[in-house]
Amino acid sequence: MVMLRSGIQTKDGEGAKTAAASESSNGSVKDIGSSRRVEEISDSSKVNKMRSRTQRVVFLSLILDLLGFTVILPLFPALLNHYSQHDSSGLYPTLLSWVSAFQLSLGIPARFHSVLFGGLLGSMFSLLQFLSSPLTGALSDVYGRKPILILTLVGVACSYGLWAAASNFAIFVLARVVGGATKGNVSLAYSIMTDVSDNTTRAKGMAMIGVAFSVGFTIGPAIGAAFSRWGSHGWFPASAIYALILALANILYFSVFFTESLPKTMRRESVGSRLSEAWDLINPRSLFSFTSIKGLSKEERGRLMKLGRVYFLFLFLYSGLEFTLTFVTHHKHNYDSMDQARMFTFLGLVMAGTQGGYVRRIQQGSEILKATANRGLLLMIPSFILVGVSESSLGLYTGLTLYAIGSSLMVPCLTALASCHGAASHKGTLLGIWRSLGALARAIGPIVTSVGFWSLGAEWCYVLGGISMIIPWFMLQSY
Repeated sequence: MVMLRSGIQTKDGEGAKTAAASESSNGSVKDIGSSRRVEEISDSSKVNKMRSRTQRVVFLSLILDLLGFTVILPLFPALLNHYSQHDSSGLYPTLLSWVSAFQLSLGIPARFHSVLFGGLLGSMFSLLQFLSSPLTGALSDVYGRKPILILTLVGVACSYGLWAAASNFAIFVLARVVGGATKGNVSLAYSIMTDVSDNTTRAKGMAMIGVAFSVGFTIGPAIGAAFSRWGSHGWFPASAIYALILALANILYFSVFFTESLPKTMRRESVGSRLSEAWDLINPRSLFSFTSIKGLSKEERGRLMKLGRVYFLFLFLYSGLEFTLTFVTHHKHNYDSMDQARMFTFLGLVMAGTQGGYVRRIQQGSEILKATANRGLLLMIPSFILVGVSESSLGLYTGLTLYAIGSSLMVPCLTALASCHGAASHKGTLLGIWRSLGALARAIGPIVTSVGFWSLGAEWCYVLGGISMIIPWFMLQSY
């Protein structure tokens, strides 16, 4: 009995030891699992902090850039009037004779020489962006975002330096050429936002870019209008030097505070070893088919192509009507430069509120982005009709409000949808092509719409333009 009891006691003791060891092992597993969860949370927190920091750096860099870029918008008439009287190069009268022939063919009053001239210069700027944006994006996919973006900022600063030293019209046009050819920082900003975001946070990054645009277009034109009220020639060097100082500050700021967002392991090996690959980046047919984006399935490429066509058609209509907006307010509401500045300030505030308060909070997938873009497109229809037919300030500003909200919903959501396609190593190229499609639309839209404006009148031009927004809306439904 003693031995039996002893044996039983021994077995019980071994069982107790085994149970204790098991509990200790389970506790260790729990501790390991708990520590892993803590590490995952810590890593996630670090990623979120790095993402937020990068987004803030890009946001402020864009504001610095756009405050300098938009200051010239209300100065175009004064600048062209200045060069009409002080051009030692002879370029202004030569080009003016061509513009005059174009105006006569459309029956445009002679007093709009400078306005149409400014529009043609703006189209040239957009055309150069169209040519350079895909190349800039492709280079950044190989060499990284930071060095290429800094190069674009240096180019922008050089264009402002040329503007400040533009003693004749030829140098001023050269400044616009340099500025348009190197204005790739915006497309790279989209690429950076894509680098540091995922499908749930991408809309927020795109909306932050939209907010930066809104802030720039709210403050910049107002500063430009203030410069235009200076003495006979004091505003000319002051406005250019102001833009140059902002550009130099932007170069320093971005160089110091931005951390590369595209790791070397995710970069492409080369921009393109064949001439045909380079041509794909500027050939409109290849752009619309996104030929440079490799590795896409037939179905995904088809969806991306359809999205690109929607974006192009929307911006073609939008930019054309946007360009003639100042004509409408001048003719129907007798707006001067300060009235125009107040109008742009209002538009910028509404856009900033929409993108900062609503669009950046969208954290869902493609269906939500598509639905939001649909709402934006539908708002554009009554907005342009109201702007075109309204005789009162109430009707005008009602249309402008819908216009600002609609465009604020449409552009960032479509861009976020496009950025969901393709591999990480091709995002810069993809968004460079995307920006280039927009630049091409902005290069063509104002010229085509001007023909409609002066041949049909403001009312019919805006009514037809607004109704035409139904076309990209229908196209978007099948995406």
